[in-house]
Amino acid sequence: MLSLSEYKNIIDLRSVPLRAERLDEDEKSAICDELLSALLEERNEIAAFSYPYKTKRDLIWGYLNERLPTPVSERFLQLQDRLFASETLERGIVDAAGFEYEAGISLWQGDITRLQADAVVNAANNSLLGCFIPHHACIDNVIHSRAGVQVRLDCSRIMGAQGESEPAGCAKITRGYNLPARYIIHTVGPMVGVRVNDEDRRVLRNCYLSCLNLAREMGLHSIAFCCISTGIFGFPNDEAAAIAVGAVKGWLLETGYDIRVVFDVFLDKDRAIYEEVLKNTN
Repeated sequence: MLSLSEYKNIIDLRSVPLRAERLDEDEKSAICDELLSALLEERNEIAAFSYPYKTKRDLIWGYLNERLPTPVSERFLQLQDRLFASETLERGIVDAAGFEYEAGISLWQGDITRLQADAVVNAANNSLLGCFIPHHACIDNVIHSRAGVQVRLDCSRIMGAQGESEPAGCAKITRGYNLPARYIIHTVGPMVGVRVNDEDRRVLRNCYLSCLNLAREMGLHSIAFCCISTGIFGFPNDEAAAIAVGAVKGWLLETGYDIRVVFDVFLDKDRAIYEEVLKNTN
């Protein structure tokens, strides 16, 4: 498995502040026309720009999901970044520094791609290349799709150098690009079979520890975790939350490292579960 010291010079990990301006629909539509033209040319398809803006934007989303990690032009990146950064502003940026923390931990319910933190955690697959299913609602798709094509390209470079799939329970880091977060930490959780076993529990715990260790190695001081391995990976939500909280609290106590940890949940049931777990582990 490739360590940070082995891949940090393969990709650009310099922290760059998000540069964003609000675009009106006409400006966004014009950008979509040019992006679509480039994407359709790659696909050997004919452009059709009579579509409404939302239709064009959905086409771009789907085409980028399907697109292999091959280079794009500097012009493409400039246009993509203008559009995606504007959309980040439209969704609304939530500063994790403003949350209430107890013993370095906070709970927040919402879209993790809105969070301004040093890092957000992506529940990745073992290729680290994101989700190739157009418009899929998994967090891996959402994070890649809103950050930009650079994330898939960075992950492809890392995986090419590694020469093998990413082991479950480990972590890699890329820039956040068009997200409010400075970095994305990608980790592969266990995929549960018929029932959870001790190996699944060990690997899930290692996901949290690996992410925290990587954040410390990078000198980061805030990190937001999604609910790793729940959903389609099949880990029961309540047990996953207990493992997550136990791993994080144990790591904070053992290391004494100055970092603020956010457990980000999207569903009401997960919020209730985490509230209960956090209350019972104080």
